[in-house]
Amino acid sequence: MPKPRTIAIDGPASAGKSTLGEVLAQALGYLYFDTGVMYRAVTWEALRRGISIADEAAVTALAESITIDVTRPTIQDGRQYDVYVDGRDVTWDIRRPEVDAHVSPVSAYPGVRAALTRQQRAIGQRGQVVMVGRDIGTVVLPEAELKIYLDASLEVRARRRLAELQARGCAVDYATVLETIRRRDEIDSGRSVAPLRPAEDAFYLCNDHLTVEEEKALILGLLDG
Repeated sequence: MPKPRTIAIDGPASAGKSTLGEVLAQALGYLYFDTGVMYRAVTWEALRRGISIADEAAVTALAESITIDVTRPTIQDGRQYDVYVDGRDVTWDIRRPEVDAHVSPVSAYPGVRAALTRQQRAIGQRGQVVMVGRDIGTVVLPEAELKIYLDASLEVRARRRLAELQARGCAVDYATVLETIRRRDEIDSGRSVAPLRPAEDAFYLCNDHLTVEEEKALILGLLDG
């Protein structure tokens, strides 16, 4: 296939979308943009301000009022990008366990999705972007030339997420992480607005037994073939 202007990568939590998206973007010289950071940023800001996650109107108003910016990393601490809310660096704050536990309800609110989807789509339409999320190929960029649905078993995803959290010094256990991801899958797949599902023309890839380099080779092989 011709070199795509836009690549959409969707899939469940901790399937490795961010890692694959980043290596593909580097290989192609494209912008890497994980749209999930926007929902995480809204969630973190709501928690920081003491706004109830259950208050849909208040969370939606917050999403419409704050400025979220994502840039190339300026600090070499393992981050894939910088994330700012109204100019404040929240890159690691949005990866905290409390954000994991609350982000799915926030991302299911229609008003929040509408507010953030407009920004995501504008970035995607510039071209030369690898965009990662849960509804990129179905809602944000349905016209993307290459759509990938990246999947992995629940247990594999929980082990990956546990290792990531423990590496950052978070005191969590496997059972808690497993249940958090299971509940997130349930919410993401069952929501009425932009549910998590593969686009009809997406390339389905399960990476339970694949390295990132093997995943990248498969995708680049599609482009070369």
